[in-house]
Amino acid sequence: MELNKREFLTLSAGALAFASVAGTSGIALAAVEPTADEMIKAFTSGAAVGEGKVSLTTPEIAENGNTVPVEVSVESPMTADNYVAEVMIVADGNPNPGVATFKFSAMSGEAEASTRIRLAQTQNVIAVAKMSDGSFFMDKKAVKVTIGGCGG
Repeated sequence: MELNKREFLTLSAGALAFASVAGTSGIALAAVEPTADEMIKAFTSGAAVGEGKVSLTTPEIAENGNTVPVEVSVESPMTADNYVAEVMIVADGNPNPGVATFKFSAMSGEAEASTRIRLAQTQNVIAVAKMSDGSFFMDKKAVKVTIGGCGG
């Protein structure tokens, strides 16, 4: 059998592709996203999370999961000795539950932030605030998504 240049290059490329796929050992593992609870535990380093101080505002029903307005505010004097350091927002039903993290300092004046998030389905949206003294507070709201979202 005689091969012309084009056939030889085609066969060579196919052989290289097969060798590179066959040469990999084991099964490729998909990246596993942490759950909302795991993200909260990592954020708090396992510390107890209290209720109060955090006010999360979301709609009860989101007509479109692609753009859900979310506002969070934390009661704090925002002084050099007592301020909100960070606020993390997670959505426990999303494929990747980490939605946003806002960083504050004593110079922020107020610990307030707003954004629009994407929700895959009806789920809880959770805001966890880290205070400058190392304490944590949270608020949770259920949001019913009627159409759209991350998953379709």
